[in-house]
Amino acid sequence: MVRYALGALRRRPGRAALTSLGIGLAVGLVVLLLAISAGVQTSATELATASGVDLIAASANTTITTGSVPPVLHAHNLSLEIPAADPNVAVASPWLVSELVFGNASLFAAANRSDVPSGWSPTGAGSVGWIPSENTGIETPTLYNGTGLRYPGDPHYANGTYLGPFTHEIVLDQGLASVLGVGVGGLVWAGTTSPPNGSALPGWYAGATPFRVVGISGPFWLIPSALLAFLYLSELQAIVGGGTPGTDYASLVLIHLNDPTTAASDQTRLEVAFPSLTVFTLSDVLGAVQSVVNLYRTFGVLIGVIGIVVAALFATTVLQMSVDDRSREFALLRAVGYRRARVGALVAEESLLLAVLGFAVGLPLAVLGAAELNRFLLGLIPGLPVGFSFVAFDPTVILTGIGLVLAIGLVAAFLPAARAMGLPVAEELRAP
Repeated sequence: MVRYALGALRRRPGRAALTSLGIGLAVGLVVLLLAISAGVQTSATELATASGVDLIAASANTTITTGSVPPVLHAHNLSLEIPAADPNVAVASPWLVSELVFGNASLFAAANRSDVPSGWSPTGAGSVGWIPSENTGIETPTLYNGTGLRYPGDPHYANGTYLGPFTHEIVLDQGLASVLGVGVGGLVWAGTTSPPNGSALPGWYAGATPFRVVGISGPFWLIPSALLAFLYLSELQAIVGGGTPGTDYASLVLIHLNDPTTAASDQTRLEVAFPSLTVFTLSDVLGAVQSVVNLYRTFGVLIGVIGIVVAALFATTVLQMSVDDRSREFALLRAVGYRRARVGALVAEESLLLAVLGFAVGLPLAVLGAAELNRFLLGLIPGLPVGFSFVAFDPTVILTGIGLVLAIGLVAAFLPAARAMGLPVAEELRAP
């Protein structure tokens, strides 16, 4: 029977090739969309598990998908109070995430000479204020050059007095260091706003805070930005409007547990002990990621369904033409003893063979498309670790593609097979 189906396809090779290509494109699109959703979910799970962050504390009533994060108050104290309230907490690290504007020494010199070249201006970048010694167990960027932030604790915070010395130390990631043209030992200035024009640069520098670069780090996937700076929590607070006992705030508190398997009970314990906080587990974060992936998957399925329906209709039309071309042949088969069901099976086999050939075309196209898309997205979002992939061809994805191919083949064969089985034998044989 396979030989018969192959022979039928050879009679109209161009038509068969176009039909298989249409099926392949439709199935390949669906496989690609499923591979992307599988890749994002798998990579997100692996990253979250490897980050060392088991719980995230945010301000009360914050949702995991909120667009803004209200400040967490008394941030420095929480680094001590949270472990005291739960012995399973190894580290509670307050992080303040903010946007700053950075200028370098070359721009500073040009501004003082009133000779700023066209196109020169301060650079906007992300910044993280933290307590370096409170990040044990939590994944942080790799330091490539320099000593990094050198002092334990947070010197300027000085046990809540905010009277300690400023270190004026800062670590820049490679992207920001390259844009600013500075290395370890260089000076940068940080402010919260950009000057409106070149003539305002001297005033901007007068109000900005100078920092000495003490380290160059790699990119950081947790805050995927190509331009990122790291400094002490209290010193970032002083720049963005905090830096007093009443304005000791952070964006989040990242918590590393001694035993992460009890994260749910630790979540409950901490929310009872700190009513002003909402605590999320890793499962909560991954659940939010899964919700986004599911939304994307639904959108992808809708697109895929349209493609599959079009491919099935196209295959049905081509098979109908094939049956009409061979109507006398089917009548002869019936005349020599072939049952109706066997004649219908021949048409179904031809349809399934077209679908399988389409899968043989569509799967390589999906793999090639996924590789290019993955390369593009990895270049678009800096800071992702080695091994991260936006696509994953797991067995579920492949089996789904095979299932779709079989479904197209069977659906497309239904009407043509019914037509072949219902052909009037006598009339077809008498026809000239």
